[in-house]
Amino acid sequence: MTTAGTGMISQRARARMIERLKGQGIENPMVLAAMSAVPRHQFLEEGIQQRAYDETPLPIGQGQTISSPYIVAKSCELIAQDRTLERVLEVGGGCGYQAAVLSKLAKEVLSLERIAKLIGRARQTLRDLRINNVLIKNVDGTTGYAAAGPFDAIVVAAAMPYIPEALKLQLKPGGRLVAPVGAGDVQKLILIEALPEGGFSEKELESVKFVPLLSGVV
Repeated sequence: MTTAGTGMISQRARARMIERLKGQGIENPMVLAAMSAVPRHQFLEEGIQQRAYDETPLPIGQGQTISSPYIVAKSCELIAQDRTLERVLEVGGGCGYQAAVLSKLAKEVLSLERIAKLIGRARQTLRDLRINNVLIKNVDGTTGYAAAGPFDAIVVAAAMPYIPEALKLQLKPGGRLVAPVGAGDVQKLILIEALPEGGFSEKELESVKFVPLLSGVV
């Protein structure tokens, strides 16, 4: 549900967000278009909807947060390549916002979320927005979802102590994986690429701060 007047506010705020993202170095036109198309405020509780387009993570309940617009855009830009993404895996679906952005960049998005109470609202919001190419599963995503792989890209939305080999092996050749790695205040965004000739390349990017990726289903 959206508060009265939020629609016009969100349109202006979303336009400012896109200009800010450009200033932060986000260049991919498909990513900018996806960020512009998805109404971030609809994934939040009414009381904080007017902060939806600020450059900050925000609470979504159950001790979890929605990542800042820049982090979502950066993660999407890192996996978006000069080809159509067929299937993307998201680990840590939360409120469904990043999956909605990914839905504009890929034919199919599989989102894994361990907290069942977050999934009902995420599914409803995606239905309200008529986003039909996202499937959310209530499973432990710490090692991905090999049964549905391989994937063109994998985006992890919570901090891992390290990237498991089992997760890397779910990438198609040429596929990319983006994940925050580390603990507490010492986390880095890591980009993994599955090399066509075999093996993986790894690049350490900027410092980030995510909630930890936990195991189990609740």
